[in-house]
Amino acid sequence: MSTVQIQSLVKRFGKEVAVAGIDLNIEKGEFVTLLGPSGCGKTTTLRCIAGLEHPDEGEISISGELITSVEKDIFLNPEDRNLGMVFQSYAVWPHMTVFDNVAFGLKIRRASRNEIKEKTNKALELVGLSNVADRYTTKLSGGQRQRVALARAIVYRPEVILFDEPLSNLDAKLREQMRIELVRLQQEVGITSIYVTHDQTEALVMSDRVVVMDKGIIQQIDNPEKIYAKPNNSFVANFIGVANLIEGEFLSDSGEWADAKFPLGEGKKSINLSAVCNDSVHKGQKVILSIRPEDITLYLETPPDGTTNVLVGEIIETVYQGNLLDCQVRVGDHEIAVQMNHFEQLLTSQKVFIGFSPEHALFLAE
Repeated sequence: MSTVQIQSLVKRFGKEVAVAGIDLNIEKGEFVTLLGPSGCGKTTTLRCIAGLEHPDEGEISISGELITSVEKDIFLNPEDRNLGMVFQSYAVWPHMTVFDNVAFGLKIRRASRNEIKEKTNKALELVGLSNVADRYTTKLSGGQRQRVALARAIVYRPEVILFDEPLSNLDAKLREQMRIELVRLQQEVGITSIYVTHDQTEALVMSDRVVVMDKGIIQQIDNPEKIYAKPNNSFVANFIGVANLIEGEFLSDSGEWADAKFPLGEGKKSINLSAVCNDSVHKGQKVILSIRPEDITLYLETPPDGTTNVLVGEIIETVYQGNLLDCQVRVGDHEIAVQMNHFEQLLTSQKVFIGFSPEHALFLAE
């Protein structure tokens, strides 16, 4: 049985539909991330699970227990849902010590003094804060306060932990470190986790599965590798990382690869390109070619025989980023992003060739 089951969840704010009838099952011990731009419905979904919002339609169950049902008029209060929550703003109490902040959830559950001491010390040990247990939270760094919030969420071993963009207030270096620590801790404790973020890197690094949302609708649910390499549609392709998206007309998928034609030849003539075909694409319809910048090879001279999907273009600009070189190449009326893992001295308007393997490109339905 899934730990969290969401069925036909709808939430409106006036005439605006924030969540538009989504279904989602999350298995025991999974780390699932709700990912999408601002206003996509991810935080509203999390707040409905937490009991901080009343849905307009649908049901939510945790470990088989119905905690929200509009039709059956069931709505458990947040404190009765056996959930832990870690907020963006930390929400730790400045007038309490680290120990008392973490122990608070056990105290309101009327745990014994020995149980409070044992479980609180264990939680502090897990997050690496045993040495500051007697310190007030006002004396802690942002990263330490976030660890306090995490320890407080896990100390009573809830069924599920909800994370509402918990790392967004940290600097880049600390955020990267905390990602690793959160994953390690979640795996060690084994608590089912639902994580909300708009940060694609966070989602790909941390998650067992990613739920990509837009306009209140789930666009794709999959593991990070498939979300990145095999997006369902152009929204997912463009939102996850960087993708070149070019419109064309589908021809056939009778061979090893599918073929489509695009106005990318010299003089804007049509040229056939090959790629993997999304199941929703059919002959004669408009399609979108999705190709990642890192999967394109740039050539200064005519590519060797056998190079596939070759296009002729000219350099618009280059941006040196240390570990890679970002290039913008104009091909016909399109600007195509190319990433090179080595430095080349390229000049504006310089003629170049680009090519890519069909297995690294994807045709999507328009």
